[in-house]
Formats: sequence, structure tokens, C-alpha cells
Amino acid sequence: MAMASGVPWSRSELLAAFRLYCRTPFGRLHTRNPDIQALAARLGRTDNAVGMKACNFASLDPAMAARKVRGLANASVADRRLWDQFLADSARIADEAEAAYEHFMGLQPPEAQRPETQFPHAPPSQRPGAADTPKAPPGPQTPDRPHAAKDSQIADRPIVPVDELALPEGPATVERLIRARRLQGFFRDAVLTSYTSRCCLTGIAIPALLNASHIIPHAHNPRRAADPHNGLCLNTLHDRAFDRGLISFDPDLRLILSPHLKTAPPGPIGDLPPAHRRMFLDLEGTPLRLPERFRPDEEALRYHRETVFAASG
Repeated sequence: MAMASGVPWSRSELLAAFRLYCRTPFGRLHTRNPDIQALAARLGRTDNAVGMKACNFASLDPAMAARKVRGLANASVADRRLWDQFLADSARIADEAEAAYEHFMGLQPPEAQRPETQFPHAPPSQRPGAADTPKAPPGPQTPDRPHAAKDSQIADRPIVPVDELALPEGPATVERLIRARRLQGFFRDAVLTSYTSRCCLTGIAIPALLNASHIIPHAHNPRRAADPHNGLCLNTLHDRAFDRGLISFDPDLRLILSPHLKTAPPGPIGDLPPAHRRMFLDLEGTPLRLPERFRPDEEALRYHRETVFAASG
């Protein structure tokens, strides 16, 4: 049964509604959306109340105002306070928002998955909780296989990059893993939703080929780890190039290339392959397609140009 109108929203309810706003396209913030209906039922509020609360946050987003999408004009003091707190420390608020949503929806924290589903490409020895698992001895060394032990160790290595596993260590392993997964999920969904699941450079619209790229690397500023203003939606190739400083965007938000991308590698090829030209040289100067919300922070882009981008050869 829905509670009477006019009942103040608790902080946990606001956090859950804020999560809904960040992860839901603006055109789907209506009472027919099953996600809104499900959260409303859990909160004991009407579908309309939850949809309107989510729309209140749109009125606080300058990117939405620039598109002449005003949202609702009755954002409360608590709404504005939460928005300002998110701008100041996105990682903390995103973690709290995910935790609030899990609580209301009766969901388990993200670490509650079995290790083999969290790390499907990692061998058992690399999964959480494997530290106390006895390891099988390496294969025997014989005259015809003098490096059998080393070969076995190499074969046992994960086939995914170490930075993708990023397993925390220490007494707070579980808590840190939960928080990391919450922030990863929040950031990816908020960024892809903002860019309507299209690469901001090429327009590729296949989610499996899209990444939410941090402009200021996570390691450089952990407080912005979940800030969609610090994110771009890029296809996997250009995401890697952006992360490695091989591409960036100028103050006019046009693609710039590192000299490293303009020089043919040594060897018999003698020239850049056609695919290299199409995916990089031909795109130089292409304007970044702006998102519907959470416009990329200009200071963050400047930081990337000055700190991450490989401007010299």
C-alpha cells in the first residue's frame, strides 16, 4: 500500500531514486517503466511519486538544461544537497546509492556471486578465497621436458589483464570488493545511459563493444571514480587508445592524435595499414558527440591532455 503523499523522503529513499535517475534514460522516467514500478512498490510510494522524484534531479543537471530539458522545477533542499554531495565525492554517493537500492530491492551485494561467475577467465588459483586452496605440484621435469615446471606456471596465469582482476588484499577484502563492483556498475551504466549507448567518437552502438572511459584515471583521483562527468563512452579500441594517451580531445572537443599514431612501425610493412588510417588518421578533428546528461568536465579533459596524452613522439 502506497504511503500518503507529503511524507518526507528519507536519505536512503533519495539515494535509491538518484540511482534510478543516473541509470535510466530520461525518456523512460515515467510510470510505465517496470523499474520505477518495482522501486515504488518497495518504497511504499506511488509510481508517479518515484518517477517525479527521479525527474527532479534532471532539473539540477546543466547538461539537461542546455538541451532545454527542464525536468521538474520542485527539487527539494534535500535533492539539491544530495546532488552537490555527488559532485564533491561521486565515489561515496554512488556507493551509498547502490547500497540503498540493494537494501530496498532485497538484492545481495555484488560480491555475493560465486567467484567463477565473477572471474570466469581466471583459473581457480587466481579467484578470491583461493589463498588456502592446496596447489597441485607442477608437472615433472624430464630430459625431454626440462622446462615443464615453468610451462605449468605460465599456463596457470590468468588470460585476462591483471588490472581487470584487481583483487583487493588485506582484512577488508570483501568490503573493498563490494565497493569496487558497485562503483564500476554505477559508472558504466551512468556513462552509457548519458551517451544513449553510442560511442561518442564513432557512433558504434553495440554495448558489448563499448566502455565507460575515465577521463582522469581512477588512480589519479579516486573520489571521481564514479563521476559520469569524468567519463566518456568509447568503443573498446578508442577506449584503450584514450587510456594509453594516444588520443585526446582539444579545447573545442575535437579528436587529437599523438605522433605515435602517425608513424609507421619499423619493419617490412613500410606504411600504416588501411584499418589504422580509417580508425585513427581519418578521424582526426572529429568532434566529440555530447551526452544527453552529465556533460564531460572541461577541466578533466584539460588534465587528460596535459597529463595523460602523449603529445610528443
